[in-house]
Amino acid sequence: MSTMRAAVFVEPGKIELQQRPIPDIGPTDALLRVTTTTICGTDVHILKGEYPVRPGLIVGHEPVGIIEKLGSAVTGYEIGQRVIAGAITPCGQCHPCLDGHSSQCGGQAMGGWQLGNSIDGCQAEYVRIPNAQANLTPVPDGLSDEQVLMCPDIMSTGFGGAESGHIRIGDTVAIFAQGPIGLCATAGAKLMSATRIIVVDGVPERLAVARQLGADITINFREQDPVQRIQEITGGAGVDVAIEALGTQQTFESCLRSLKPGGTLSSLGVYSGKLSMPLDAFAAGLGDHKIITTLCPGGKERMRRLMAVVASGRVDLTPMVTHRFALDDIVEAYDLFSHQRDGVLKVAITP
Repeated sequence: MSTMRAAVFVEPGKIELQQRPIPDIGPTDALLRVTTTTICGTDVHILKGEYPVRPGLIVGHEPVGIIEKLGSAVTGYEIGQRVIAGAITPCGQCHPCLDGHSSQCGGQAMGGWQLGNSIDGCQAEYVRIPNAQANLTPVPDGLSDEQVLMCPDIMSTGFGGAESGHIRIGDTVAIFAQGPIGLCATAGAKLMSATRIIVVDGVPERLAVARQLGADITINFREQDPVQRIQEITGGAGVDVAIEALGTQQTFESCLRSLKPGGTLSSLGVYSGKLSMPLDAFAAGLGDHKIITTLCPGGKERMRRLMAVVASGRVDLTPMVTHRFALDDIVEAYDLFSHQRDGVLKVAITP
């Protein structure tokens, strides 16, 4: 049996490189030879046991690759074609998909997230892409792997947070946390014509990248109270939209306290444990606030649109790739990324 190298979740605190069988495919699947992938913050939640997956699962959900095999029912693609697939791989046929909620494919919460969650993922030499007809998107000529590496997840997620917040021309937006997803939310808010973008983080280097991507005002929470500063900036009015991009009680509450009456809290964080609502910040439920959550939009049309933004030159996310590793060194990459050392933002993994 032909085998491949793959990063496998063994138990909380342990992901290791193993030899695994190259996946078989069915009529509606495709087999990709992975050329570049990356590690997501959600993968770190899996590593730490904060998000449960079955032991023995191959992790990863952000593939750039070459089509190695195509199922008999998949048309319009060619062996050898360079493609990406989104972190969310919906079927495109079920009621949630046809109702505009493809991330919840199958009627289960997060049902569209299969790679590295319910089926083997892409931190490997090969990956099976389910429902390939709905999920493979050719990479435009002239774009490198690293230029499109953010499209499958963090670009789609960050932009999705801005889109879900229904940012309008002239809005003031606050974005809490400038990790990879928060930075993409900042870029998305800029593209959606927010007039004043305020970002909050505690790492000066990340705040500098945020300015490159469109932030107007940066706040280092280690030096000043971000909620108080935002209220000063807005003259006590609060922001139109606050985007939470970390997944902690503190950042969620700070977003809520930064909102104007009638404002929108757009939540992108992955929360663990209990999340509580401060009633004073929520105006006892009578402040006309909106709270909306977003799971990374997927599917081939979403990926096409994101790569069109990259190809247009309106957004360049390649500076976010700060470190590069071979697949053989992925355990070292996890150690670096999970401990946030050496100014890491995103790592590129090349099998």
